[in-house]
Amino acid sequence: MMHDQDEQYYDDEDENIVSKSEIKREMLALQDLGERLLTLKPQAWEKLNFSSTMLAALQESTRIKSHNAIRRHVRRLGKLLREEDTDQVQQLFDRMDNKHLEDVQQFHRLERWRDRLMEEGDEALNELLDEYPNADRQQLRQLVRVAQKEQLQGKSPAAQRKIFKYLR
Repeated sequence: MMHDQDEQYYDDEDENIVSKSEIKREMLALQDLGERLLTLKPQAWEKLNFSSTMLAALQESTRIKSHNAIRRHVRRLGKLLREEDTDQVQQLFDRMDNKHLEDVQQFHRLERWRDRLMEEGDEALNELLDEYPNADRQQLRQLVRVAQKEQLQGKSPAAQRKIFKYLR
């Protein structure tokens, strides 16, 4: 790389101008990726086809306890990741993030069904059974009645939790 007066660098591969800020952003992204790698189990590291140097650095991280040492080690991992294929690692984290997002969305869907069953009663129950025909109408109807009764009496929402558990 050659230094230019305007804080720009030339990329040796294809002669593109890369700013110092862009290089710093890339390094921070690699450090973030390295930090996320530390959250994985060591068995997952071996599946990512890293070089022996990278695997050794990751395994070394399990012995580090000091906060400052971990920060330094994350910077080292970022530097080592420059030499690795990070696309595979990023895809793994994207899948993990998507799975978490799907789980959260499913949880919210179930909450909405429970709330609709509590508020709308049989109308919502019929819609639920149209969507999920294997659900037990009698059991759900009984749980809803008990939950509504608990709600009127100001009791703890045990039946609402049972509805949620059944829906799940």
